[in-house]
Amino acid sequence: MIPSLCIAIYLWLPASSLAQTTLSLSPAAKASGVSSALDASFAGFGIEPSNLFSFTGHANSNEFSVQLLQNLANYSGAPPHIRLGGNTQDYMIYDDSYHDFEWKSNAQSTSQGAIAADSMIIGPGYFKALDRFPKGTPVTYGLNLAYSESDYVDRIVKAAKAALDGMKNVKLYSFEIGNEPDLYLGNQMRSGGWSGQVYTQQFLERAGVVYNQVLKPAGLSSLFFEGPATASTIGTTFEIDMLVKDGLTDKANGSEYILAWNQHDYFYFIGVSTVSLTLNDLMNLDNTNSQFAYWEKQVAVGLDTGLPYVLREMSSVGPIGMHGVSDTLGAALWTLNFFLYTATLNISSVQMHMTDNSNASAWQPINMNGNDPFVRPQYYAHAAIAQIIGNGNGTTQIGVLNTDQVSSDYKGRVRAYTAYAHGTLQSVVLINARQANASSSDKPSVTFDLNLGSSNANKNIYLSYLTADGADSLSGTTFNGISYSDKDGKPSTINDTVTTLRTSGSGSVAIPVRDSQAVVVNLNWLLGSNSVLESNSSRPTGTGKKSTAGPPKTGDASTAAFTGAVTTTLALASSLSGGSGAPETGSARPTSEAAGKSRIFWSLGIAVTALVVSYVCLA
Repeated sequence: MIPSLCIAIYLWLPASSLAQTTLSLSPAAKASGVSSALDASFAGFGIEPSNLFSFTGHANSNEFSVQLLQNLANYSGAPPHIRLGGNTQDYMIYDDSYHDFEWKSNAQSTSQGAIAADSMIIGPGYFKALDRFPKGTPVTYGLNLAYSESDYVDRIVKAAKAALDGMKNVKLYSFEIGNEPDLYLGNQMRSGGWSGQVYTQQFLERAGVVYNQVLKPAGLSSLFFEGPATASTIGTTFEIDMLVKDGLTDKANGSEYILAWNQHDYFYFIGVSTVSLTLNDLMNLDNTNSQFAYWEKQVAVGLDTGLPYVLREMSSVGPIGMHGVSDTLGAALWTLNFFLYTATLNISSVQMHMTDNSNASAWQPINMNGNDPFVRPQYYAHAAIAQIIGNGNGTTQIGVLNTDQVSSDYKGRVRAYTAYAHGTLQSVVLINARQANASSSDKPSVTFDLNLGSSNANKNIYLSYLTADGADSLSGTTFNGISYSDKDGKPSTINDTVTTLRTSGSGSVAIPVRDSQAVVVNLNWLLGSNSVLESNSSRPTGTGKKSTAGPPKTGDASTAAFTGAVTTTLALASSLSGGSGAPETGSARPTSEAAGKSRIFWSLGIAVTALVVSYVCLA
């Protein structure tokens, strides 16, 4: 009788209350076929050399930038890796008599190039400013390869020694020699028979003199250089396997110099990409896989040489972003997905490129165009990946789950990743990148039915949201209930609701994720609440949230299943209310629209009925 009643009641419920997009996933309990452990500095930034002082400050430190970098160090365990390189590294020469905290134009420039390879002068103040970044910040520094006047050896040695001697608080990690040499013919830095083979000869010569005159006297290894820092190798002589044949990784005068393969890419580059771009295009994550397909091959070739592969210059939109696309919540979701995607390829480090005037930079460091400094949504993706990495305290490995079975209207919009700590499943990252703008009052969701396995039965899970009012939101983004001040960069908790669910007796749980939102599902504690050891052995305070709000454990399987049904059903009711009225499950926000209220009450009525059904059927 009771089973029949259950069926009858379920059939009575309106079809719209039960019909929803669902995706069933079964993450492995133990790490297998996943990435290597991520370095704490994995998700970093590239800074255009001409823009350094905007981020560091001139005579006075830019504490806004410093704080934003320190936040990420606190979360991951070490400061993000900084690549100080770009086009302008090939315009700079070093003058130890110039002490201002800025670069200056060279009035006596004589070198070649559409923009001369000696057109900018820096001095000791350049490295004093860089040294303001958090202690131990790893820095890849770009040396000038374009300069080829008769004193080029003396010039590159002076610049390298100034960098080594000038970084006392931050840490010189590696040198690049030249930025994007594959483009040297086009920008008139070289002429004639310029090729990967000629580049290899010039690279090795300069690496040799820098090693012998700067690194070796300091007791450092010759394996200190990243090459080739290329922009595009398709159809050129700069592919990794070609450079290996040319001898780039061979010994030269008894020493080997290549520490890692360094290449660059952008999802979209204004003036180069041949099609138009919309936010919806960016948020179709299948487009990222298509765009990066060639680079996946380069990554594999690079790793086959036994050397790590790093992506030192990357962004959603280059060269300076696109307003309404790269500065939105949608771009933050793209960025989080990209970090996780590249981790699964065993890329060792990714730097998102920044200029002070770019809509794709994670923050605007100075007043520009009448706008004070502010934090962009992309920064929140960095906060998310930093907390995911710190969650494993040096052992975090990333895997990818197959989401191909999602319904057709979500094709390309959904991604799911696993994060393992000490070889055991710790988190699942769920991304719903279907565009739903802030103006939409009724935002659908995808429910992820997770089977976490019997080893995770009857466990509390904690949900951390990357969210805002909609995909096109330029502000109001939070991660884990945290916002970062546009004044001083400090974090503050603006939503202290801790959203918890409980797995069933078989380890299953359903997680609804709103369109244009991502959720990190963490087992046993709230992401970011665990202590993370930093390189200087200090302990951050975490997010400031309490992580004790989960339902109490119980040994009764049916009670545990019912508890899971309660919290899941209420979460579903919340998601059905749609839009900014309930961007996160577990957080109640009022809506002024009568229709919205009616929808909420109707959904809650359905939820209560479903609870009764669940209880009767499970009893």
